[in-house]
Amino acid sequence: MSGAAISEKQKQDYAKIVKQFKPAQRIWRNIFWAFIVGGFICLIGQFFINIFLSQGLSTKEANSAASSTLIFIAALLTGLGVYDEISRFGGAGGIVPITGFANSMVAPAMEYRAEGLIFGVGAKLFTIAGPVLVWGIFTAWAAAILYYFFK
Repeated sequence: MSGAAISEKQKQDYAKIVKQFKPAQRIWRNIFWAFIVGGFICLIGQFFINIFLSQGLSTKEANSAASSTLIFIAALLTGLGVYDEISRFGGAGGIVPITGFANSMVAPAMEYRAEGLIFGVGAKLFTIAGPVLVWGIFTAWAAAILYYFFK
């Protein structure tokens, strides 16, 4: 065995040091704030749905308009640097709703805007959301083919 091999004692010592300095996980706190933040985003969405319904839109149109409004607000807040703080505080509550998707589209574009519209914003716009879109489109396509043949 070479001298570079790590002994079992060294592994155990390292594990003790890591455990000593590893921050404690606040699982229940994270769950609580994810629920509050995610619920608040859904409450805002329902508020917009009610507004659009009161303006005479159908339920389907009101839902689409509310989703578009939430996406716009999330993109704007991402551009202003506010949505990242909401997501940092609310965790999954800020990431999982449709507003998190808008954030994942705008954040890379904002980060690379100094590189120009084509090689910066255009090239990096789908860095995070691109694989999600590709997988979603492929899965929908595969499900449609299976449905067609096995209906």
